[in-house]
Amino acid sequence: MKLELPEPILTNFEELLLKRRSIREYLGEPLTIKELSHILFAAYGVTDDRGFKTVPSAGATYPLEIYINIRDVLGLEEGLYHYIPEEHSIEMIDDNEYSRELAIASLNQMFIAVAPITLIIAADYYRTISVYGERGFRYVHMEVGHVAQNVYLMATALNLGTVSVGAFYDDEIKRILNIKEEPLLLMPVGRKVEK
Repeated sequence: MKLELPEPILTNFEELLLKRRSIREYLGEPLTIKELSHILFAAYGVTDDRGFKTVPSAGATYPLEIYINIRDVLGLEEGLYHYIPEEHSIEMIDDNEYSRELAIASLNQMFIAVAPITLIIAADYYRTISVYGERGFRYVHMEVGHVAQNVYLMATALNLGTVSVGAFYDDEIKRILNIKEEPLLLMPVGRKVEK
């Protein structure tokens, strides 16, 4: 049996879905701390007192860590930061910023070097595979997808642009950022060039 569904009544959410695109061209303008805050909360923010976050996680193991390379945010020093979801705060872990190095390590995708910020989503697989065995790898990858979609939709809501970058040399990203987790996705975010 086939049932034709009525046309959806557009809410803000559907409008975001319609407008969401991968954006690789950014204006040379800074972001604000408020915009950064919205992006990070959408990505992995804590939503209740039990520690649940904005994305589903197998067994609430939350294996992801979010690092932010900040090149140009008003009121913030450039550098490499780590997002602390439980406090909705960021902590500087290196006062160097690595936009150019990240772009080169990402097969010369130089739009990364132009973006005011780049999120680096990395995983500590053990948190999930210690509970679910080898299948945990799959669950971690699903979670990264949830984070990416939230970032896309929040960027769209803020009239910013982003794109998921999965083509990079893993070991080189780890070396550049001096992180122990496995990098899974880079997401540059910036003011999009209107066409």
